[in-house]
Amino acid sequence: MNFLIDPNLAYVLLVCGFVLAVLALFTPGTGLLEIGALFTLAVAGYGIATLPTNWWALVILVVGIVPFLFGLRRKRQWGFLALSLLLMIGGSIFLFRNAQGTPAVNPALAVLLSAAALGILWIIGRRGLEAARLRPSMDLGRLIGKTGEAHTDVFSEGSVYVGGEEWTARSEVLIPKGAAVRVIGREGLVLLVEAVPPKS
Repeated sequence: MNFLIDPNLAYVLLVCGFVLAVLALFTPGTGLLEIGALFTLAVAGYGIATLPTNWWALVILVVGIVPFLFGLRRKRQWGFLALSLLLMIGGSIFLFRNAQGTPAVNPALAVLLSAAALGILWIIGRRGLEAARLRPSMDLGRLIGKTGEAHTDVFSEGSVYVGGEEWTARSEVLIPKGAAVRVIGREGLVLLVEAVPPKS
């Protein structure tokens, strides 16, 4: 376990664990990212608990995220990003100290890893915000009043073809397969339909 108390390795694991945790938040699914984040952060936590740590530097690292978050939401983000990068580099270099009290993390490693982590988080954050801003392209309200055809018997549930697409539908009365239907409302993604009387 001695290799785990190398300051550079503990720092790399801390940064990687944090990036994996952010990735896991934005891409939930398999659980592999969550497990990877927990494992790397646990090992990094062991290093932090074992190594001589400058807690003020850890605070600077955490505070360095604040201007980054502001930068994500501003048009002129480069000043915020530069401040975030400087805080992260400063906090990284001074995070651990050696027996002489001098910084134990390699400065070149701190610069490269801070810049890489910030770049990855920037891409993830921007894409996440863009996805949140996109409005759903599906406007089911436009289908109300349109007519179509029942692809199955429709009562408590069924399938209809309206507006060039197949939809789940419901009706208050049984509508046989192949009958003409009219959309009279919707509940979420389910269309409420009625039978269209045949033309005489």
